[in-house]
Order: sequence, then C-alpha cells, then structure tokens
Amino acid sequence: MIYCKNIFKSYGQVQVLKDVSLEIPDAKVVCITGPSGAGKSTLLHILGTLDKADQGDVFFDGANIKSFNEKALSKFRNQNIGFVFQFHHLFPEFTALENVCIPGYLGGFNVSDVQKRGKYLLEILGLGNRASHRPSELSGGEQQRVSVARALINQPKVVLADEPSGNLDTARANELHQIFFNLKDTLNQTFVIVTHNEQLAEQADMIFKMRDGQIIF
Repeated sequence: MIYCKNIFKSYGQVQVLKDVSLEIPDAKVVCITGPSGAGKSTLLHILGTLDKADQGDVFFDGANIKSFNEKALSKFRNQNIGFVFQFHHLFPEFTALENVCIPGYLGGFNVSDVQKRGKYLLEILGLGNRASHRPSELSGGEQQRVSVARALINQPKVVLADEPSGNLDTARANELHQIFFNLKDTLNQTFVIVTHNEQLAEQADMIFKMRDGQIIF
C-alpha cells in the first residue's frame, strides 16, 4: 500500500536518511525502531508528507506523491493519513468530540456524518461517556485516545504514530498499544509506529530497525 524507494534526506551537512527503501502492507501494525538520531521520525514525516525527501519516491497505492502540488498534497494528507504524536496536541477549549471532529470539518465532510463517526470512534475507544469533557478533565491516557480517534476520523489509509506512548506510564502505554491492534482488526487499519518500546515492537506484524539513517533489517 505504501512504498518508498531510495529516500535520502539531509539537514545542512547532516545526512539523516541514506538510501532508505521499504514497503508497508494494508491492515498491519508496522513498527520502526532504533536509537535516537537514527532517522525514524524523519522517515515518518516523509511518509506522512510533512517533509520532503531530497531524493527518492514515496508511493501510495501506486501514486507518486512527489507529483502532487501543495494544494493536492494537503488534500491528500487530510483524507488519507492520520497522525498521532507523543503529545496529544488537543485544543483545550474544545470537548473531546469537537477535537476528534476537527479534521473532518476541515476536510469539508458532512457535519452530521463527521459527528456520528466521532461518537462511534470515542465509543470503541472506551470514551463514549467522555465526549463532552474537555482535555483538562481527561487523564493522560484518555487524552491520547482522543488523539487516536481524531487520527481516524477521516478513515485514513494509514495512521502514522511517533512515540505515541512515550508520555504514558507502563499501564496506560500497554492499554494504548492494545488499542492499536484492536483497531487493526476491527477497522482493517494500517498503523506505522515509531517507538522505543520493545514490547510493542515485538507484537508488531512487521519491524524495521534503523541505525545511522539506514534500515538494517
């Protein structure tokens, strides 16, 4: 479903990615692991169209995203890619449901349909009774689950997660990881997760290990 070929990326004189190629299938949990500075987050940002490679190509379902102009790329990103980061980045003045629905509103989808899906996602994530609560009224684990629901609101082809459990305690991290696998099964959802968590990586359907800007296995 996602295929990147011969990706190179540098920032100034520092070469962060060196000839990276990988293929990510549908409906799998894929983990990218490796030490800090290995290039994991940079690769994830390129896969998510948040950054551009200096060289190489990224294909989604056969379409080379390098051919997209900025307007087309923004629309593609909104409709096809969900993001979960280490920090939830929820808007404090909005409720859980409102936070979840924002990408759907921005995408121009029917408001009623977006809200219905938002409520459904909160329900399957165990937050059906927290939809009207603001982030300050939610625990850290609940806030991160709201951010997962937000990532899923536009029914993306892939959810990209950068250290999603890095700010959670062990119990909440394990709970979040199980959610990813449950969503893979119930929604046929693809996840690509950058993580230092070895327990999560061991459960993944596929692991890419990075070191010094390259995939070593």
